[in-house]
Amino acid sequence: MLEHVLTALTALASNKIRAALTMLGVVIGVLAVTLLVGVGDGARIYLDDTLSSIGTNLLSVVPGRTETRGGFGPPPAQGVARPLTMDDVRALERQGTLLRGVSPVVLGGGTTRFRGRQRDTTILGVGHRFSDLRNMHVDRGEFIRPEDVDARRRVVVLGRRVVTELFGDESPLGQVVRVSDGRFRVVGIMEAKGRSLGFDLDDLVFIPATTAMDVLHTDRLSQLLTASRTREDTPEATREIEEILARRRNGERQFTVQSQEDLLKTFGALTAAMTLMLGAIASVSLVVGGIGIMNIMLVSVRERTREIGVRRAVGATRGDILWQFLLESVVIAALGGAVGLLLGGAIVAAVRHYAPSVPVRLSPWIAAVAFGSSFVVGVVSGVVPARRAAGLDPVDALRYE
Repeated sequence: MLEHVLTALTALASNKIRAALTMLGVVIGVLAVTLLVGVGDGARIYLDDTLSSIGTNLLSVVPGRTETRGGFGPPPAQGVARPLTMDDVRALERQGTLLRGVSPVVLGGGTTRFRGRQRDTTILGVGHRFSDLRNMHVDRGEFIRPEDVDARRRVVVLGRRVVTELFGDESPLGQVVRVSDGRFRVVGIMEAKGRSLGFDLDDLVFIPATTAMDVLHTDRLSQLLTASRTREDTPEATREIEEILARRRNGERQFTVQSQEDLLKTFGALTAAMTLMLGAIASVSLVVGGIGIMNIMLVSVRERTREIGVRRAVGATRGDILWQFLLESVVIAALGGAVGLLLGGAIVAAVRHYAPSVPVRLSPWIAAVAFGSSFVVGVVSGVVPARRAAGLDPVDALRYE
C-alpha cells in the first residue's frame, strides 16, 4: 500500500500545475462546507448560550391556550376569559413545592423623562424574584423589594442604556423621573446585559408589578415567571403549576405553561435544519470538485496508456494498476481537503478574533465531516478511471501512440 501511495505522489509531482488546479475544486468545496456548516453550528451554540444566560429551568405562564393563539411570547391579556392575576402569583408561592420563586410580569411601553430629556422604553412591572429568575441583577442600588410590590410604591430600576441617555455621567440614584406620566424615584441601576435575540436588555425600566398595573391601567398580568428547583424537576413543576391554576379556575385550563426546554428544542430543530441546508448547499461544490478529479484522471489514463502497458509487461497486476490510479485520485482529494480545512480554520479564527459577534464555530465534528467528505469524493471520483486503466489490454496499451 505504501508503495502505491509513493507512486501516486510521484505521478502527481510530475505535473504539479494540473494536480494543483484539480485539487482547487476540492479545496473550495471543503472550504464551503467548513464555513457554511460552521455558521449553522455557531448559531446553535449561540442560541443555547443565550437562553442559558437568561436563566435556568425557566417556566412562564401566559394567559390563553396554545391552540387558540400563534407566535411566541406572551399574548395580550385582554379578551381572555380568566386572566392571570396577583392572586395566582400568591397561590403558586404558597402551594408550589417544586418552584424556586414566582414573579408577576406586566409588559407595557411608555416614555421615561428627566429634565427635558426623554426616551421611549419598554416598561416591565415585576416582582422581587424577577432579578434572580431572569439572571438580571443590579449594578448599583437595589432591585424591586417585596414591600414595594405590596405597597404599590413608585420606585424604578433603570437599564444601563436608559441611564446613559437620560443622565449621562450623573448618578441617577435618588433622582425622580417620570415614567408614563407617573413620578418615580430611582432606586437601582441594572448591570449591562447587551442584546439578546435581537432585544436590547439595557433599554428597560423596571417598576413594581402592582404599580405597573396602575400606571398602565390594567388589572391583569402579561405572564407569570417562575423556575423549577432543578432541571429534572421541570416536567413535574409544570404539572404542579397546571394543577394549582386549574383548581383556581374550576378545572378550566385557560393558560399555557411554557418551559425553556421547549424553547431550546424549537430553536434546536430550526438550527439543525439550517445547518443541514447549508451543508447541502456547500456539498454541491464538493460534487463539482469530484467531477473535475474524475475528468482529469480519465485524461491521465489516456495519456499514460503506454506507461500502463509497460508496467503490465514487467509484472504489474490489474489490481496494482487499479490501486495506483485510485490512490492518485484519493491523494488529490485528501490534499485538497486538508488545504481547504486549514483555510477554513484560519478564516474562522480570523472572524472570531475580529468580529466576535458573528456566530461561527469550527467544531471537531465539522472538521471530520469536511475532511471525510473529501476522502469519499476522491474514492468515488477515482473508481471509473482506475477501472478503465486496470481494464486496458497490455498489448494494445504498448502499441498506443
